[in-house]
Amino acid sequence: AEGSAFRLWRDGRPGLAVAYGPVEPQILVDRAIALSQLNEPETIELGTGEKVVYPDRGVSVPAEQLVNWGKEAIAIVRQAYPESLCTAELDCEIESTRLLNTLGLDCSHTDTTLSGYLSAELVRGEDFLNIWEGETERGTLDLNTSAQRVLQRLEWAKENVAPATGRVPVLFTAKAADLLWGTVCAALNGKQVLEGASPWSDRLGQQVTSPLVTLSQEPDTGPYSCPFDDEGTPTRAIVFIKNGVLQLFYTDRTTGRALGSGTTGNGFRPGLGSYPTPSLFNVLIKPGARSLIDLIAQLDDGIVVDQMLGGSAGISGDFSINVDLGYRVKKGQIVGRIKDTMVAGNVYSVLKQLVELGGDSEWNGSCHTPSVIVEGLSVIGKN
Repeated sequence: AEGSAFRLWRDGRPGLAVAYGPVEPQILVDRAIALSQLNEPETIELGTGEKVVYPDRGVSVPAEQLVNWGKEAIAIVRQAYPESLCTAELDCEIESTRLLNTLGLDCSHTDTTLSGYLSAELVRGEDFLNIWEGETERGTLDLNTSAQRVLQRLEWAKENVAPATGRVPVLFTAKAADLLWGTVCAALNGKQVLEGASPWSDRLGQQVTSPLVTLSQEPDTGPYSCPFDDEGTPTRAIVFIKNGVLQLFYTDRTTGRALGSGTTGNGFRPGLGSYPTPSLFNVLIKPGARSLIDLIAQLDDGIVVDQMLGGSAGISGDFSINVDLGYRVKKGQIVGRIKDTMVAGNVYSVLKQLVELGGDSEWNGSCHTPSVIVEGLSVIGKN
């Protein structure tokens, strides 16, 4: 698919027109001018520069290889659980972006990204179990590792047990921990700060989380690396929270000007038909040292949350999620799968009560996060 977005200002009024596939340039111009008449004048901010072509950091993989990787992963699971229904989905996505303006800016880059997803379903009487694992990378996929994780979780889920309830320690695996970081990213958004929605609006330079938390973006790291934003500003490495202390909010040009901090190179369009708005292209949480197994061994009586039902906590931080896949831990050992369990709390409170971050970081969407042990959450379930 191919799309073009044309943005202009006439008498200071912005207009935006979008087309997919071949289109006559004059048609886009006429549409953008017509729409500009409906908008209020604004300060015009354009990036300057010259022609720059950034290299593709990924490697394209043929469909035959993707199919073979999927078959190998499915075979690993079905050899141990022949009654399971397994699905593997693998993609090689190539995306090219070029940004030009009337001040000479002309920058482009191509992203090649590989993603793989493996799931296993088991039906035991009236009990239905679905376990999934996946990964996103630039050069190659190791879906066999995902298969081993699926097997490990199938083993942990052989018996159904009652959950620990009340105020008990909760271990969010790397796959589930983005529940916490989604709220953090919303609170760091400069637009939320301007609107007074972020509880951290006046907390720059202050402690906002446990000292265990260091959160950053890295434009040259991982499958979600990005050399420039949708306003043509080069992206840069930024630490937003260091040892729990708030360092900076992320902004686009408009928000950065209003805050007096300037743009951080985080002006991205949610879609071609949208104007740039503050967004993060990737988020990295500095990991700890212990493996997931070692973290589990730290729990005397608690639960592990691996898959959830329900949305994110949002800017308020309040959440109540149903555990889709979770486990009971007693004396450092997983004793079985928990069902009909709900976990509730507030992200901002939880982030001040972190017990430990694991060393098992992995990409969950554009968030590179380790597993997390937290206290202060309410766990409700059937005994």
